[in-house]
Amino acid sequence: MSVKIKNFLRGFVDVLPLLIPVVPFGIIFGAIGIELGFGPYVTYATSIIIFSGASQIVFFQLLSAGASSLVAITSSSVISTRHLLYGAVINQYLGNLSIYWKIGLSYILTDQAFAVSNEYFKKNKKDKFKHYYLLGSGITLWIIWQLTTIIGILLGSIVPEELGLTFTIPLTFLALLINYFRRIDHLIIIVISGVLSVVFYDAPFKSYIILSSIVSLFTAYLIIKIRKNEK
Repeated sequence: MSVKIKNFLRGFVDVLPLLIPVVPFGIIFGAIGIELGFGPYVTYATSIIIFSGASQIVFFQLLSAGASSLVAITSSSVISTRHLLYGAVINQYLGNLSIYWKIGLSYILTDQAFAVSNEYFKKNKKDKFKHYYLLGSGITLWIIWQLTTIIGILLGSIVPEELGLTFTIPLTFLALLINYFRRIDHLIIIVISGVLSVVFYDAPFKSYIILSSIVSLFTAYLIIKIRKNEK
């Protein structure tokens, strides 16, 4: 077996435990897309084009609340800005790859793929085929996300309207935030962001997510700077 295939399969195996929360999340997203009236084709298209669960849900939620397409796209893009940081970190190890490889890998560079790949790259810096590890973990997640979105679409089509699924949106985001409750600085940012979202909720063009995110990012920057000065 070649090194490329071994790395690919290792990435596939290592990311599997991290897919446990992805499965219900993908199903919920697919069902919510139908619940909000976007139809199966548009719902599935976002899983291919955006391929970021939190951003997809925010995109649909804002559009269904009457926000303009520009605000919905901008807000979902703000949520995905963390991927710029992921790319900067991964580029330290894969900077010598061609532009085609970089574009392809950046598309499948999700939270889970980054988590396992970053650890692998740290320990295998001299492996010239280490990018196949990210390819394996990223493609695995992509396939699971597409399949669970389809399952959610099918379920959303048969669930009676009176049951409603929109209540799962805040529950989904709470589940994503649980791991961040362990650190006081993370908790401060979460609380500030939540409070500001309520304060700015009536802002023009439904731009409350953008405004609260900007202030929260600035607060996070101040906290990091204060901690550095203390050291």
